[in-house]
Formats: sequence, structure tokens, C-alpha cells
Amino acid sequence: MSSKQGGKAKPLKKPKSDQKEYDEVDMANLQKKKEEEKALKELKAKAQQKGSFGGAGLKKSGKK
Repeated sequence: MSSKQGGKAKPLKKPKSDQKEYDEVDMANLQKKKEEEKALKELKAKAQQKGSFGGAGLKKSGKK
């Protein structure tokens, strides 16, 4: 009796929800969030160009 159904059964996919309707406050919040993410992404890119802080890397203690 070798069955191919083993392990955990996959859950059924739920149907896609309809597009939500946003009011002006929600749209303003979404726009603000996108701008913050964009600024954060730019800062990350700028930080990667400069390299690590101090250049020390991981410090190891002298104890064993």
C-alpha cells in the first residue's frame, strides 16, 4: 500500500478578493508610506556605497 499522499495536505486557495475602495485619508496614508519606503531604500543604497562603519568587522575576544 504505497500512496503518494504523504505529509501535510496543501490548503485550498482562497479566491482573490475584490479591489478595496480607498477614501482620501487612506490614499494619503498609502502615498506617505510609499514615500517613506522610497527614502529608506535610497538611504540603504547610499550606505552600501560607503561600506561598513569603522571597518573593524566582527571583534573576537582574547579569551578562550
